Amino acid sequence: MRDVRTEPPHEKDVQLNLYIDGASKGNPGMAGAGVWMTNQKGKKLLGMSRYLGHKTNNEAEYWALLIGLREALRLGRGSIHIFTDSELIARQVKGIYRVKKPHLAKLHAEAMDLIKKNQINLDICYIPREKNRKADNWLFFNPIQSNKKQHQQQDNTRQCCPGFNNRGGNNHIMGNRQPCRNRVKKLRQVIDDNSGFG
Repeated sequence: MRDVRTEPPHEKDVQLNLYIDGASKGNPGMAGAGVWMTNQKGKKLLGMSRYLGHKTNNEAEYWALLIGLREALRLGRGSIHIFTDSELIARQVKGIYRVKKPHLAKLHAEAMDLIKKNQINLDICYIPREKNRKADNWLFFNPIQSNKKQHQQQDNTRQCCPGFNNRGGNNHIMGNRQPCRNRVKKLRQVIDDNSGFG
């Protein structure tokens, strides 16, 4: 598994707000986890993505929880308020729902063991997806997904303008190519936007 992250200098906070999200394209399929963390004042402490390989949606959600907990312990050992758009994960961690599936039971046990061993003062609650945009935005921002998306966009550029080369050149400047150049400019902007750390 590989990470993409951005974070300011470490701060030892009394309270950490942890937003987590996980998803799978295909369920099961290519999966990713996104983590967004702030202090009690709402200041960003961490934005992070991890590519998980072939997982289900619920496995990805649990991996997001595990990654978030480990990062929270690294940054500080105060109280942790976790926000997830998976009602299943929230209720299973609280003990309201039983974990019936073996592959999830293993991940659940690992998370609970981490909480107990480190004596984490933890609260977890379900929030609608639209309120979990920060973690959701990090979901598939990772080297494998970003590179795949960029290659697809470059292929679209070649189809639009066969004479365009991806090193910045244009081999068919003859005549009026303004609409085509505008399309290339937009595609370059999309690629640049997807390669930043937001």
